Amino acid sequence: MGPFSAFVSGLLFAIGLGLSGMTDPANVLGFLDIAGAWDFRLAFVMGGAIAVHAALRPLILKRARPWAAAAFPAAAARRVDGKLVAGAAVFGVGWGLGGYCPGPALTSLATGAVQLLVFVPAMFAGMYLVQVVQARKREKVETLGGAAASSP
Repeated sequence: MGPFSAFVSGLLFAIGLGLSGMTDPANVLGFLDIAGAWDFRLAFVMGGAIAVHAALRPLILKRARPWAAAAFPAAAARRVDGKLVAGAAVFGVGWGLGGYCPGPALTSLATGAVQLLVFVPAMFAGMYLVQVVQARKREKVETLGGAAASSP
């Protein structure tokens, strides 16, 4: 059931993005242009998603486990740190420059838009780069930790 439910969830998300017009970067950039010709429609899309989540989350969490998984994921850290701020800033800059966030970008690949041939590989390259940097930081910490433990 896992892959099937993931496919259905992704398909519903893609359909919702398409119907709401969020696969068109002009709509997103219009929303971000608060000093110019502001397009408020994305605020309604976000508000609708937040309202559905707010209504259903308490009901979902009353279940012993999710329908398509063994357990609910562990709660994420609740503190604001440098990684969160940097990630949010990079996401925001990419969203503002390209007019896409990851979901709409992948959904929009079906349109064959040329700008996505640049945006999507750049997005994946950025994700890969973060993984490489984090792995190197972990290796460095482990190496330093091992050296400190072996010294008298």
